[in-house]
Amino acid sequence: MREKLINAIADLMARAVIDLPDDVEHALKEAIAHEEEPAKTQLAAVLKNIELARHTRKPMCQDTGTPTFYITVGTAFPYTNLLKEAIVEGVKKATTEVPLRPNAIDVLTGKNSGDNTGKDIPYLNWSLVEGDGCTITVMPKGGGSENMSTLKMLKPGVGLKGTKEFVVGWMIEAAGNPCPPTTVGVGIGGGSDIAMKLAKRALLRKVGERHENKEIAAMEEELLHAINELGIGAMGLGGKTTILDIHIEVAHRHPASLPVAIAMQCWANRRKTMKIDKEGNIWNID
Repeated sequence: MREKLINAIADLMARAVIDLPDDVEHALKEAIAHEEEPAKTQLAAVLKNIELARHTRKPMCQDTGTPTFYITVGTAFPYTNLLKEAIVEGVKKATTEVPLRPNAIDVLTGKNSGDNTGKDIPYLNWSLVEGDGCTITVMPKGGGSENMSTLKMLKPGVGLKGTKEFVVGWMIEAAGNPCPPTTVGVGIGGGSDIAMKLAKRALLRKVGERHENKEIAAMEEELLHAINELGIGAMGLGGKTTILDIHIEVAHRHPASLPVAIAMQCWANRRKTMKIDKEGNIWNID
């Protein structure tokens, strides 16, 4: 089972960096249909790149990202003890076979590990649920968009109005740096670390998928419209589509704090998911 899991993780990584999710590609195609120059040319190049990646079985971007995993595991899943090692070894295997660009740098020495693994990398986000199955999603996190992530501890008195103003203001500052059109995740509440975890987890939602809470869903729609009205556009060269979507997740907060975190993915909002059952069967679900 160990080798089976390693091979499945390597395949998951390969699919993530080569095959853009359908919802993201569809959103890009919708955007180009409503754009004018120079945005239309920029989006055409992006869509051509997506096509070439699939045809050549090569990564769609030279930055194949930091391997970030979201693991939802049942309390009765029989292979939990194998998962961490399988993910690490699967990332190493994918780095060699795809190949992936080595992106894991030792903070102290500046040395590249050469295989996309190191201290807490790949990063594993664990969620425990009832049941005997497991779902694993990988999100390769590109450096350019990651550099435009941010966190601010707002004063609670500014409320949701101040939160929205902060988000729009940050998108103006980010401009074309995160390679738009981007997908934006926003985390509100909890603490500083919780808010950023919420923001990154929000990026896993599909383009067009709204929050189950109607008030938060309305806030997503409002921000989507406001940010696209900025005219930053594809690659920051102007246009109607600066972001493909924005997703918000929330947590209860301390009375004295209003943390707001923003995480971004560039146009290459890469993510792939697989499932494992208690018998060890593995299948892709996207």
